[in-house]
Amino acid sequence: MLAISRDGLSIEFLISASAISGAALGFASQKTIGNFIAGLYFLAARPFKVGDYVKIGTVEGIAQEITLNYAKVLTASNTIVAVSNLQMLDRDITNYLYETTPNDNIYCYTFEIGFDHLVPTEKLLEIFNTIFDTYNQLPKRPFCTLTRSTAIERVYTVYFYVTKTSDIFTVRHQIANQVFRHWDDERAKLKKQGSTG
Repeated sequence: MLAISRDGLSIEFLISASAISGAALGFASQKTIGNFIAGLYFLAARPFKVGDYVKIGTVEGIAQEITLNYAKVLTASNTIVAVSNLQMLDRDITNYLYETTPNDNIYCYTFEIGFDHLVPTEKLLEIFNTIFDTYNQLPKRPFCTLTRSTAIERVYTVYFYVTKTSDIFTVRHQIANQVFRHWDDERAKLKKQGSTG
């Protein structure tokens, strides 16, 4: 006690400092233990494996590594995002694995595309089918469904299948670009016809 008061430190300060450091240590160890337990759960449940295309909350890409502490995901922007197991417990997890065959795993990926009502539905479906016919190298032919229609737009969900998960990054981009290019051409024709009619 004499040494403490001689150095200018009060007993109240030491008690406060030890209480704060003890609380911080307890909080940190609680998170570490929680993360470890979550890791055991994920190793037992196995909602996805390395190589699968997954969506964890807002993080989407190819699972690169799964440990007792975190999962690492390679995203379309070629960055690796680490998601702790504790965070994964609070997020929706989607595994795009569709079917396992003796030779390959097949992944089904979906994305939405929205259009205004200028181009008729029949013409839109013709555009989709023309583009989908060019993807005969995929394990299954892509297709689309009308997801919702409002006074402003029609939204279609596109489904396509791959065996190589990295193809999801390129095929999605290619399909969307081709559809919008054809749709823009069709809109330009209709507007031209409207201005000359």
